[in-house]
Amino acid sequence: MYTFNDRDLSWLSFNERVLMEAGDRKVPLLERIKFLSIYSSNLDEFYRVRIPALMALARIKMPDKKKSTAGSNAEPEALPAQVSMTVSNQLDNYGHILREGILPELKTYGIHLVYNEPLPEVIHKATKEYFFNQVLGTLTPVDLQAAKDFFPENNHLYALLVLQQGVNQKQLLINIPVNQVPRFFSVNPNGIQYIIFLEDLIRAHIGYLYSRWTITGFYNLKVTRDAELSLEDEYTEDLVEKMEKQIARRDFGLATRLLYDGRLPDELLKLLVAAFRLENANLVSGGPYHNLKDFASLPVHQPGLSYGKWQPHKVRGFTGESTLLEYIAGNDLMIHPPYHSFDLVLRFFNEAAMDPDVTEIYTTLYRVAEQSKIVNALISAARNGKKVTVLVELKARFDEANNIRWAKMMKAAGVKLHYSPTSLKVHAKTALVKKQKEGKTNYSGLFSTGNLNESTARFYTDHVLFTSHKEMLQELEQLFIKFGSRKDDGTKEPEFRYLLVAKYNLKKKFLQLIDREIRHAREGKPASIRIKLNNLEERDLISKLYDASLAGVKIELLVRGICCLKPGVPNMSSNISVKRIVSRFLEHGRIFIFHNDGKDDVYLGSADWMNRNIYRRIEVCFPVHDAAIRQEVIDLVKLQLGEESPQNAVYQYLR
Repeated sequence: MYTFNDRDLSWLSFNERVLMEAGDRKVPLLERIKFLSIYSSNLDEFYRVRIPALMALARIKMPDKKKSTAGSNAEPEALPAQVSMTVSNQLDNYGHILREGILPELKTYGIHLVYNEPLPEVIHKATKEYFFNQVLGTLTPVDLQAAKDFFPENNHLYALLVLQQGVNQKQLLINIPVNQVPRFFSVNPNGIQYIIFLEDLIRAHIGYLYSRWTITGFYNLKVTRDAELSLEDEYTEDLVEKMEKQIARRDFGLATRLLYDGRLPDELLKLLVAAFRLENANLVSGGPYHNLKDFASLPVHQPGLSYGKWQPHKVRGFTGESTLLEYIAGNDLMIHPPYHSFDLVLRFFNEAAMDPDVTEIYTTLYRVAEQSKIVNALISAARNGKKVTVLVELKARFDEANNIRWAKMMKAAGVKLHYSPTSLKVHAKTALVKKQKEGKTNYSGLFSTGNLNESTARFYTDHVLFTSHKEMLQELEQLFIKFGSRKDDGTKEPEFRYLLVAKYNLKKKFLQLIDREIRHAREGKPASIRIKLNNLEERDLISKLYDASLAGVKIELLVRGICCLKPGVPNMSSNISVKRIVSRFLEHGRIFIFHNDGKDDVYLGSADWMNRNIYRRIEVCFPVHDAAIRQEVIDLVKLQLGEESPQNAVYQYLR
């Protein structure tokens, strides 16, 4: 019987790998601090998104045969305790890395991050002036005894201030106003940079407001709330309006976690739980500070403490002597951001918007940049009289409001918008341009593993194929037509020969490709599979990889995040190895290489092998036909599988 890792525990192991970067002294100091920030941000999202699902699963009394449907062999009711223990151990390690590694090293550079200690006397005057001039007016203390309707906002920082006057005690909840004042205050007396947490600055000086009382406690805390939006499959309202209403309510969702200073006495913890109705939330004892994702804004700017300025390589082949659309008409071209500049993607849309022969533009948008040059080009194209059709995903988690904002602007400019049904997300990253010239229709397009987002392209590693492969692009056009149709208008279901599209043929085709390697192995031929993914969860595909391992197929996997496959297990997966890459850039590309008896088939695309990607999203994976590009992709994967510093190796290879 095949066994699987639990998806949530596996994800936590990925976040632990992020934490390892923070503890690696070979990584520049400020970059290590950024990894502490990333770890904290990831964990907050985990408690907003995954913990509600685990809490619900643990409450359900499922029959034995239906247990473990989340991709593991663990009992669902036991998972919350395992998760809590894992997180607790990681947070202990987080504190150790910070206290024993980061803070002492900062001091060697003349930087004193004041952490869990009294404010040094040398900065007392400066912090007091800042408190009264900049901070005091932003505070809104709430008396817990009188607070009947107060609602702690999601992931906002608060401090429980305990005051004593004789036998009388008062408990006040103080907001830490990081939305109005920077989280860190910096001052440089005597050549030393002191950096102070805003909550420490408040604690040091708030006693001036309560001079008749004695401060006996000051404990930081925050409440994390469920981030899931509730959208029904059938709706009568406009989807944009419905999404906006749901987003407005998101921060008022069910509390999933109360994170508090571990020094908080039990009786005060009980008081908080009762006052804010947190009986069903996870009560997590943490360190003295929360929301350490704010380390990303630590005010340190010394040269040499961060990675140097990144210089992308020029892409091979395209010289710029012709337009990009003209070049694509005769040549496939692939770029690998951020090793290559994302500018060619911007150029693709800019040229399409202005080329007089371009009549139609189609694209999918999942996560849009806040200041999107791509969307501005689409708006210009529509105003230039071109037919522009955009399949925009309004339900991209935490990007909903930004996508809605752009959708309204595109609609006002005359762009034709399509939205996915509420039960489905469109995660594909594609674009199609149609030109009419001399009575003929010419196609150009792009297929990407990552979002059409120039902001994230600076630190997400992805792959973008520009092509004029007519059959592939006609299949892509059929997909756009399908999404623009109504259920009852007689539009035929699209058929795909070249593209692999989730909800249609993607899973079936991948299973067939694995089966072919199994057949070759049993015939005594060389057989291998190399796959790079963000996440690997779907059990049918994992089971087929186990089958391949047992047949003798060599399988090498690069899985950045969740990996429910267990490698190296005798009589199950002894021919499977898994490697995880966490480094300067976020590994985001998806690549699938099947040996095919020496005639490698190479696919790239948007799809992870997660349940959501296989069953609840529209994903597009695409073959690489150009022999030189195909070999380049194979070489890149080999480097990442074999090199100790794979991102450096890729950078050198693409030079």
